Amino acid sequence: MYVAVKGGERAILNSYRMLDDFRRGDRELPELSVEQIRAQMPLAVSRVMSEGSLYDPQLAALAIKQAAGDLIEAVFLLRAYRTTLSRYGYTQPVDTGRMRLSRRISSTFKDLPGGQMLGPTYDYTQRLLDFSLEAGREADALPQGVAMPGVATPDDSKPDSAMPRVTDLLAQDDLIDAEPVPEGDPEPFDLTRQPLGFPATRAARLQNLARADEGFLLSMGYSTQRGYGNTHPFAAEIRYGALEVEMHIEELGFAVVVGELDITECQMVSQFAGNAEEAPKFTRGYGLTFGYGERKAMSMALVDRALKANDLGERADSPANNHEFVLYHSDNVEASGFVQHLKLPHYVDFQANLELLRRLRAERGAAEPAASDDARNDLIDEAVSP
Repeated sequence: MYVAVKGGERAILNSYRMLDDFRRGDRELPELSVEQIRAQMPLAVSRVMSEGSLYDPQLAALAIKQAAGDLIEAVFLLRAYRTTLSRYGYTQPVDTGRMRLSRRISSTFKDLPGGQMLGPTYDYTQRLLDFSLEAGREADALPQGVAMPGVATPDDSKPDSAMPRVTDLLAQDDLIDAEPVPEGDPEPFDLTRQPLGFPATRAARLQNLARADEGFLLSMGYSTQRGYGNTHPFAAEIRYGALEVEMHIEELGFAVVVGELDITECQMVSQFAGNAEEAPKFTRGYGLTFGYGERKAMSMALVDRALKANDLGERADSPANNHEFVLYHSDNVEASGFVQHLKLPHYVDFQANLELLRRLRAERGAAEPAASDDARNDLIDEAVSP
């Protein structure tokens, strides 16, 4: 605590009140509701859910409101709340091929089984400020039968089984690395309950990346594209849609649907030259996020592939190839806490450094005259020597 602050506990309580007032803003304007944030800021909600490792749009919207729009603070709030929840079961493995799609694109094949779905995206906008929004323009309603993300209609109530994954098409011709289930199908690593260790398995790496800071992954992924890595990636497929989640009920003896998630999935493919044991093929990079988060999913896939360099016998001398560097520095909650702890009192440490600096300067000052005398004597000796 800042013991020199006048008022002590009363000052801290007043700081809380000032924060509430700062968050509320101009009281002449209507207060922003949690429902408005959830419905009208879906990209922010998706990011907070992913990095907070808790799928709950309502709680994510509440965290954003409480944090006054600071998404990293909102992630911190959601993770802290998550630790108070009991875990009462595990869902069945999900098959993303059964997603009810709102968007599906591929940059590797022009014509895909089932076609490409542009869906909601900023990709084709001109990035010009739309001042009509400031004037309160209402968005045009979707045509009848067009699906909204996360909302089923009679026409899209079934999964898109006619839209196979691009990587599955490549796997049919043995052109991409296989990803078989490990022998014995061991229980997967759980990053929320087990400490991260090295060498980290791919399951542990993917869990770490799934809740890593989007900006950090974007920077790491970008570095691989600029030459700090050995990959030349292609976006094989990006999917966004809703996916049913099932849980096996012991009393019933079968699995039942317990809910539905909106997720974004990205499959990157990169070239692999092969070696003495393996023929040339494509290799995968994988990204998945809660909600709608294409940039995060793409960045995650790029970094996932970069972290596989050692496994493939490739040169691994770039930052994005270094497991410890990437995995230890990707967590925005830990990074934010470590940076912001510098705001806390460090009086004792600083005073110790200050005293040490003064002593070193004093010792240096005392030694300088003697050094000057020695140098002057050396010059005299050189001048008078034959």
